[in-house]
Amino acid sequence: MAEVTIHREGVAGRITLNRPQALHALNEEMCLAMDAALKQWADDPEVELVVVDHATGSRGFCAGGDIRMLAESGAADGSAAQAFFRAEYRLNTRIKNYLKPYVAFIDGVTMGGGVGISVHGSHRVATERTLFAMPETGIGLFPDVGGGWFLPRLGPPLGMWLALTGERLKGGDVVAAGVATHFAESGVVDALKHQVCDGGLELLEAMDWDEAGSFEKYDDVMARCFSGASVEDIVAALEGEVSDTPQGQWAKKQLDTLKTKSPRTLKVAHRQLTEGLKMQSFEDNMRMEFRIGSRQVHSHDFQEGVRAVIVDKDNAPKWNPDSLAGVTHRMLDEVFAPLGDDELTFEP
Repeated sequence: MAEVTIHREGVAGRITLNRPQALHALNEEMCLAMDAALKQWADDPEVELVVVDHATGSRGFCAGGDIRMLAESGAADGSAAQAFFRAEYRLNTRIKNYLKPYVAFIDGVTMGGGVGISVHGSHRVATERTLFAMPETGIGLFPDVGGGWFLPRLGPPLGMWLALTGERLKGGDVVAAGVATHFAESGVVDALKHQVCDGGLELLEAMDWDEAGSFEKYDDVMARCFSGASVEDIVAALEGEVSDTPQGQWAKKQLDTLKTKSPRTLKVAHRQLTEGLKMQSFEDNMRMEFRIGSRQVHSHDFQEGVRAVIVDKDNAPKWNPDSLAGVTHRMLDEVFAPLGDDELTFEP
C-alpha cells in the first residue's frame, strides 16, 4: 500500500498521506514522491491547484517526521538523517515558492513535519479537531521544517513562545495564531475537498475565522517575557511575572514547562528564530536549519529525548548540559557552522 497517494481530481492535483499506523509521519520516500508531483504539476496547465490531506480513519493529518529513524541514524553516521532532511527541506521550499494555490486540510494532529507540508502553502484549512504543535524542544531536536522562518513572522513573542514551550494550539486558535488561514467544521471537510478540487476555491473565503485566540488574553505578558534577547532573559522575565493573578499563573506555567525542555535545544531554537527573522530568503533559512539538523541528530540530548519520550516512555530525560548556563556560545557556534560540501542545495 502506497504511503502517499497522488492523483488528479477535477482541476486539482491531489496528495493524500496514507501512513495511518504512524499518524502519517513523513519519511524520505514520501517527501520525494510529493516533491516530484509538485514539480510535474507546476508546468501542467490542466492542474490549477493542489490539495493535500490525509487518509480518513485516523486522528492526524501528519504527526511529524520519522523520529526513530533520525535517532538511529544520528547514533551512526547520520547519512540517512541528512538524506531525509534534504528531501524534506527541498519539499518545504518548493511549497513555499509554489505559484499555484496549495490547499492543505490540517484536520487532526499537525506537528513537526506536518506543519512543514502545510504552513508554507497558500491555504491552510483547520477544523475543531486540529491540534498544532512544534514540540521538538522536548526531545532535544529543534523546531525545523521552516520554523526559523514562519514562527517569528507570526509575531516574534508568539512564535518564540510556541517554539520554546512546544505549546499546543487547538481548533480556532490555530487560525487566530496565523498557522491556518481558514476554518471549517470537520463534518463538511470531505465535501469541501471535492468542491475545491472541482474549482471551488472561493468557497474557502466564506470560512474565515475572526474570533480571538484563547492565548490572546496573555499577549501583554507574552510580549514582555518572550521578546527576551536570550533564553536566560526570558526565564528571568517570567520569574518576575509570577503572581496569583491569571497572568502571573500563566507565567508560572511557562516556567515549569521550560524546566522540562532540553537547555541546549532551547538555546538552539532561540538563536534559530532570531537569525531566521533577519534572513531575506526562505532558502537561506533552510540552509541554516539543515546545518542545525545535521548536528542535532548526533547530540546527546536528541538521543536521550527519543529514549525518554518515544522508546522507554519514562518521560524523564537527563539533559547534558542540564542547565542553560552550561550551554556555551561555542557549542551553539558549532551547531550553526557551515557544512562545506554538505550544504543544502535546491533543485529547480
